[in-house]
Amino acid sequence: QVQLVESGGGLVQAGGSLRLSCAASGGTLSRYAMGWFRQAPGKEREFAAAITWIGAFTYYADSVKGRFTISRDSAKNTVYLEMNSLKPEDTAVYYCAAKRTYLSGSALAGGYDYWGQGTQVTVSS
Repeated sequence: QVQLVESGGGLVQAGGSLRLSCAASGGTLSRYAMGWFRQAPGKEREFAAAITWIGAFTYYADSVKGRFTISRDSAKNTVYLEMNSLKPEDTAVYYCAAKRTYLSGSALAGGYDYWGQGTQVTVSS
């Protein structure tokens, strides 16, 4: 059983930056991929970015590619989402997720088993 706790959300002006953190515990994380998803008010939850624990292979949604960077710190069992050039449409609750897989690429965009509680990101115009 993997437990995930997000932090780092907040209010930022358009064009600004935020870094989200996701602390993971439980399970053997080397067998997992970690993802970030987001859900804006009135919209479905959508994939943003993912990373494999082994090899640190990354995959991004087109909407965030070039602006967001996902990374992981194996020593701290923590995954980060560095968000730059933020836009008002990035406003959402951001969720960290984990799934057991050795796949990479587009296979990382769904099928997650474990979820954090979410952290709010608000981008003002």
